[in-house]
Amino acid sequence: MHPPSHYRHTLSFLLVGTLLHGAAMADATRLPMVPVTASPLHESSTLNAAELSIDAIQSRRSATSDTASLLRGVPGLSIYTAGGVSGLPTIRGMADDRLRIKVDGMDLISACGNHMNPPLSYIDPTNVGSIQVMAGITPVSMGGDSIGGSIVVESSAPQFAEAGEGLLHTGELGVFYRSNGHAQGGNLAATLATETVSLSYSGSTARADNYHAAKYFKPAGPAAAGRGDLDADEVGSTHYQSTNQQLALALRHDQHLTELKVGMQDIPYQAWPNQRMDMTGNDSTHANLRYQGAFEWGSLDARAYQERTRHYMQFGDDKLYWYGANNGSIPDGEPCEPAPGMNGCAAGMPMDTKGDNSGVVLKADVVLNERDRLLVGTEGQRYRMDDWWDPSGKGMSPEVFWNINNGQRDRLGLFAEWEANWNTQWQSQLGLRHETVTMNADEVQGYNASFSPADSEAFNTAARKHTDHNLDLTALARFSPEAGRSIEVGFAQKTRSPNLYERYAWSTHGMAMRMINMVGDGNGYVGNIDLKPEVANTLSASFDWRDVAGQQWGLQISPYYTYVSDYIDAERCDTGGNACTAENLTRDDGFVYLRYLNESASIYGIDLSGHFPLATDHHYGDFTLHGSMSYTRGKNETTGDNLYNIMPLNATLALSQRKGRWSNTAELELVDGKKKVSETRNEMPTSGYGLLHLRSSYEWKQVRLDVGIENLLDRFYHHPQGGAYTGQGKTMSGTDVDWGVPVPGMGRSLYAGVNLKF
Repeated sequence: MHPPSHYRHTLSFLLVGTLLHGAAMADATRLPMVPVTASPLHESSTLNAAELSIDAIQSRRSATSDTASLLRGVPGLSIYTAGGVSGLPTIRGMADDRLRIKVDGMDLISACGNHMNPPLSYIDPTNVGSIQVMAGITPVSMGGDSIGGSIVVESSAPQFAEAGEGLLHTGELGVFYRSNGHAQGGNLAATLATETVSLSYSGSTARADNYHAAKYFKPAGPAAAGRGDLDADEVGSTHYQSTNQQLALALRHDQHLTELKVGMQDIPYQAWPNQRMDMTGNDSTHANLRYQGAFEWGSLDARAYQERTRHYMQFGDDKLYWYGANNGSIPDGEPCEPAPGMNGCAAGMPMDTKGDNSGVVLKADVVLNERDRLLVGTEGQRYRMDDWWDPSGKGMSPEVFWNINNGQRDRLGLFAEWEANWNTQWQSQLGLRHETVTMNADEVQGYNASFSPADSEAFNTAARKHTDHNLDLTALARFSPEAGRSIEVGFAQKTRSPNLYERYAWSTHGMAMRMINMVGDGNGYVGNIDLKPEVANTLSASFDWRDVAGQQWGLQISPYYTYVSDYIDAERCDTGGNACTAENLTRDDGFVYLRYLNESASIYGIDLSGHFPLATDHHYGDFTLHGSMSYTRGKNETTGDNLYNIMPLNATLALSQRKGRWSNTAELELVDGKKKVSETRNEMPTSGYGLLHLRSSYEWKQVRLDVGIENLLDRFYHHPQGGAYTGQGKTMSGTDVDWGVPVPGMGRSLYAGVNLKF
């Protein structure tokens, strides 16, 4: 591996020198050449927004089953490593519930103490029609209860027959294979439509075995007394299987569209390399009804949806499943004999979650005059969740452990947004939003009278109902002095209330705390019933240069600064159950136990992106250079510690060639070493690395072929946001299991995908 300083200097040379001045890249030969397939982002009509091009979406579908990974390469955006279909996007240092992520207009909520079912896991990459990204400053009309930006994902729009065409029947069939982990799957979509009625179906399935790193990173066999042997380069608990299906009925009349989407998801298993448990089931159904209408005065958009989730966790095949005497392993089918003095032995640790999520949205876009438009609306959401752990013996009995009992989180928002086109040079947007967030939970209990009795009593006697009144405001302005030049500046105050686990997870017993972890760091967490909402104040700017037509070349530089008061971070706990001890306060290695609390934080950085044509040749096609670079710094202003899981300096540089129906891309991915880590969490540093990816596609009239090689040079690396490796063995055996080993990245992988349109 190259030292971090090497990458830091190389990034500056490659991106600044190449994109700004078009300098030669002679020094780049010291690094592996990297291929990139992503097309540049397209500027959206929405201020401070960009859309991922359909070409970029299609080119990545065969390379991943994780919709979050489609966003890889977007400036300022990175991905937390998680399950194979459940990556968590990060925008400028903020992830998960700090982002507003909408899937077909639905605000989905992760019903899991480890957040194993995030919003983007509910839509397969093959069903994605469009993705819009808003970093930092999000218009109030796009949603509240978030502070870090927004991601809006829509499935394919309904198709209708043209006038006089008769019955339209169209479809798409696709398959893919990836060598590392033997990932494979397929997708099917079909539509029957007249001029006014459209009926469509989409379905997809994907499965994979454990993937392999580029070299040995541990001894062969289980990490502890678990079942089965894993190769020394095999990354345990990375296998998965997922199926998604959706049926849509759309009716169109003049300027009015009504659409009903009904879908389901079945994930029989999805193992987790950076959690102590695995997903052993995730069943979800949703119904999503939308109306859009255009009138003389503007347009109206209304939506109502309901989504229900049934989620299961247990130890998967790579982790210890049976506990018996002295914590030894017992094969399937053999009797379990309790250890002396124990009240039973444990068949793993079943954990169940049920979520019920309903919402309504009503928006009116009113054209006031040629200059002004006003967007007003209301948004409501009702969420109920139960999280319980059935008794399984050996101290985890005889009662049901109620982690969250009838958790309630209801939101009601009102917003108004005024947008003005003052002249050809000036455009502005002002927005105001108020949200009321009401939370509550019923009384809880442990497995027995000796399991966290003081914690349950304190929780049950506390005032658990909280109502937060949150205020958001945004101000954006764009100045375009001439064609191809623009400056966009903005300020936003955004507010987010705690989620149910941050506020209501209650037990300080070590085992229970290790089950609450939404960031994959291997530590244990307990909630804080008195948490306040986070309030983020953000200043950002974007400087954009491009050719007059906006098609040939472009360069964008975006600095930003955010200060968050009442930032929800964590501190070591030293009072409570058997985990919160004095030793826990001073431990400088191994996993620790933490309590959520409000502090202050600052996050600042800069994003740079651009594209530049290199050559146009009749025989060899058009060559274009694409590049992006991001730097983010996050600091806890109360303690002086670094914020957890901040992506270090990183960049991509891609050379693409297009000739007719054939396109090729070579992408170099560069990541600096992560040194600024959270001491509170004993976060592990990672080294810098460079990866080379190659991608190619060819399109016939009805067939598209995608092939590629990820990590061509088979470089070993740890992704800075991969978390702690707890993917195999006896993951519940204490606080030091496998500490010090970050989750390794995937080694070389060849992939191919074919899509047929009919």
